[in-house]
Amino acid sequence: MNKKRIGTLYIFTAALLFSIGGLLIKMIPWSPLAINAARSAISVVIIGGYLKSKKIRLKVNPSVLLGATCMCTTNTLYVLANKLTTAANTIVLQFTAPIFIILFMWIFFKEKPDKVDVITCAVVFAGIIFFFMDGLQTGNMTGNMLALLSGITYAGVFMLNKFPNAHPISSIIIGQMASVLIGIPNVLQQTDFSFPTLLLVIILGVFQLGLAYILFSKGLDHTPPVTASLITGIEPILNPVLVAVFYHETISLMALAGGIIVFVSIIIYNVYKSSQGSPNNSQNS
Repeated sequence: MNKKRIGTLYIFTAALLFSIGGLLIKMIPWSPLAINAARSAISVVIIGGYLKSKKIRLKVNPSVLLGATCMCTTNTLYVLANKLTTAANTIVLQFTAPIFIILFMWIFFKEKPDKVDVITCAVVFAGIIFFFMDGLQTGNMTGNMLALLSGITYAGVFMLNKFPNAHPISSIIIGQMASVLIGIPNVLQQTDFSFPTLLLVIILGVFQLGLAYILFSKGLDHTPPVTASLITGIEPILNPVLVAVFYHETISLMALAGGIIVFVSIIIYNVYKSSQGSPNNSQNS
């Protein structure tokens, strides 16, 4: 198997692991910050062990710390949103990150978007409006807002390579360390430390964060960004499906319509950019 196929397999496996997050977070009877701290602590051990085995040294500089802030904020907002709104809303709104990348590249690096970029942004935000309409009716507005904010901060994670001395893996592990420090008090306040609960937390830390990020970083070594973004597009579909099947969480027609608009528009955008041979900065969490 050539390196390109191996890279594709790594990315696909990482996307599968990312997608179990929505279901497991719903099933764990802890507060969002406690869940995030516990899974991050386990992930730090996993990724730290990987870095040690590969003799990769951590770097600390302004760019790395900026990335760590984005990573910590993204993970925190994700678990908060996942508890407050539906898994479908959470993952699809977070999947708007590529659109924010386009906007930030325009604002901070003066790389103006073309007509396709502008049209895609308009269509995606139209889809987001559907989520807000659904949130007003079901009381999920706060969760939807947090999910949307996680899309913004997640875009910041993928822009790190534009800054000097960036080191994404260092940002990832430092960001997760920060999540641990923020959420430790919440972990100590929990009362359910039964085997099923702890098992779910361990699965999140080992597979949904730790192993997933390792595989994803390895896959990107041999997979073009556009290809990677298309492969990880399985996550916003599989995530809410798993929750609907195993957690019996329903998806309203309004939210479903918004999700289809957001997801399809981003996929079409990536396919078009790929056919034009344009670089794409979007990847998924």
